[in-house]
Amino acid sequence: MKNAAKILILLIIVGAIGAFFAFDLGQYLSFEFLKSKQQDFQDYYTQNELLTVGVYLIVYVAVTGLSLPGAAVMTLAGGLMFGLVTGTIVVSFASTLGATLSFLVSRFLLKDYVQSKFKSQLKSINEGIEKEGAFYLFSLRLIPLFPFFAINLIMGLMPIRTWQFFVVSQIGMLPGTIAYVNAGTSLGTIDSLSGILSVQVLISFAVLGIIPILSKKIVDTMRDYKALKGHKKPGQFDYNVLVIGAGAAGLVSSYIAATLKAKVGLIEKYKMGGDCLNTGCVPSKAIIKSAKVANLINKSKAYGLETGELKVDFEAVMGRVHNVIAKVEPHDSVERYSQLGVECIQGAARIKSPYEIEVNGETLTTRAIIVATGASPFVPPIEGLEKIKPLTSENIWNLKQLPKRLIVLGGGPIGSELAQSFARLGSHVTQVERGSRIMGREDKDVSAEIQRRFESEGIDIKTNHLAKRVVVEGERKALVCENDGSDIEIEFDEILIAVGRKANTKGFGLEELGVELSPQGTIAHNEFMATNFPNIFVCGDVAGPYQFTHTAAHQAYYAIVNALFRPFTNFVPAPFNKSLKADYSVIPWATYTDPEVATVGLTETAAKQAEIEYEVTKYGIDDLDRAIAESEDHGFVKVLTKPGTDQILGATIVGFNASDMIGEYIAAMKNGFGLGKIMGTVHIYPTMSEANKYAAGEWKKARKPEAALARLQKFFAWRRA
Repeated sequence: MKNAAKILILLIIVGAIGAFFAFDLGQYLSFEFLKSKQQDFQDYYTQNELLTVGVYLIVYVAVTGLSLPGAAVMTLAGGLMFGLVTGTIVVSFASTLGATLSFLVSRFLLKDYVQSKFKSQLKSINEGIEKEGAFYLFSLRLIPLFPFFAINLIMGLMPIRTWQFFVVSQIGMLPGTIAYVNAGTSLGTIDSLSGILSVQVLISFAVLGIIPILSKKIVDTMRDYKALKGHKKPGQFDYNVLVIGAGAAGLVSSYIAATLKAKVGLIEKYKMGGDCLNTGCVPSKAIIKSAKVANLINKSKAYGLETGELKVDFEAVMGRVHNVIAKVEPHDSVERYSQLGVECIQGAARIKSPYEIEVNGETLTTRAIIVATGASPFVPPIEGLEKIKPLTSENIWNLKQLPKRLIVLGGGPIGSELAQSFARLGSHVTQVERGSRIMGREDKDVSAEIQRRFESEGIDIKTNHLAKRVVVEGERKALVCENDGSDIEIEFDEILIAVGRKANTKGFGLEELGVELSPQGTIAHNEFMATNFPNIFVCGDVAGPYQFTHTAAHQAYYAIVNALFRPFTNFVPAPFNKSLKADYSVIPWATYTDPEVATVGLTETAAKQAEIEYEVTKYGIDDLDRAIAESEDHGFVKVLTKPGTDQILGATIVGFNASDMIGEYIAAMKNGFGLGKIMGTVHIYPTMSEANKYAAGEWKKARKPEAALARLQKFFAWRRA
């Protein structure tokens, strides 16, 4: 029914526009015709006032609603016949009604198609329109240089309310309407349309249109002033910026500041390198490698090798983990960053004001502050947990003995990586997940692939199990879980809590100062990484929404640039300040289980939730020569593309070295090339990266031109004859 209505309306519009040009009706909307008939129009209006106004309104609405040329002449005619006051009122409502009609037609005919076709590209534009659409519409309406009909049609495709469009258009077009109507009252002195608005007048209108934008910037500046009011600003600052936290985000922030020759202080109360170096990425990858070697030894017969029984020296394994940390440590050391020009300060920071941080009893003044305090393992309030000392991703590296029975509470990346590693080193591991599957962020086929591998390696996976309490009876320890309405007990020697991480926002003055938090418990911030205090910025895990080392470093760039150059960045107009806004358009991540899981962009689950249309191409790595040679012939490459194109919306790889293979898709999405270019790129044989080329080949094969191939078949048959 809706499609039929669209076709009918489209036919009416096309017919009306066609008739306008076919019968040369434009001659009656020309400046010359108006000049020649000006006395006739004035006389007719004097004799038939209401009828003239009514006909005029209908014609004006039709002209503007159909986006026909002649609106300017119609406006002059309004001034000529009705005078300045009445003419302004009639023209103002007629032009707004016509503009709104054009807006509604555009919305009805095209909005659904355009929004569906270009959903991902329009996401940020839609967010901006929803937030400040009326403001920018008002600015455009004030500037006659912008074609009003184009504004009507484009705004119809955007998520702006109809009443909002009507009201803003009514007000925004008023100055231009008055100018044209006034010109119409003195039509006899005007020789052409160009005489109505001189270059000087057009420039004046352009300035008028810029005023709201400047006003908004001024309002923003006043808001910043209000936030800082009551906090004494030092006459001189010790630092351009002070950074709290020497993890990935803090290190990158301070490094960039020093490179730009700003005076920067980096405050850390524990160890340089933060979680990534000391308790996260580095130690976890070190133990994963030891566990992988142990697994290879256990599978040595599959490679034609005979070995004795595997003996795991767990203390030596942990010794290697700490040696790896020590080897990487110089990259993040005080010595290195001091040489780079960063002043490294050991101690606990406390923010006293937007300009002051107290460290070791000394108050340091700074023009800007960056909070990069990271996150910590979240330990849920489980009854009885206080009776034991649970393991987390922070303290597990202090273990001296391998637990015989280890419970891993949590099925996310951290829990899954460590569950597999400890199982391979000899622990009996039970992984408990309250959801219906492990690796819940990934698609179901990904979770299923990892769960099959885990179970084949002896990991006992218990999904849909809700941890209720810990029971301690002498030496016996057990976790009580609810499953399907029944309680079950799982005995353990150690329990690892890996159910997520919480932002570190307490204990250094944020609460007292009044820095706002988001509903997720992270520090609330805008797209420029600024908090509700204009000179306090945030980046990394404490900012969210991602908790990856690489996104922490990515955010740090935007945080430090805006921190150093504020308030000058406040006056960069919106269309040109995109480079100052944190860009999350292409965010990759990986989980280092065996097989690895690497993802960039959309998963199928995320695409369905966002109602984004997609097509799926899947290539099984069991077909890949290098994978077969390595006995790693398992997993798959899955690519989501925009329907009808080779544009990549997202990719997931499950397999050996997936975290390295995903780089090609990251580059493709960031730089705008698709599967066709990947297929046409020479890949070294035999490598795992060929899987990307073969996935592109699968995409192409599914879209082969059957009709053209049939004709080729006949052509070659003819040649054989």
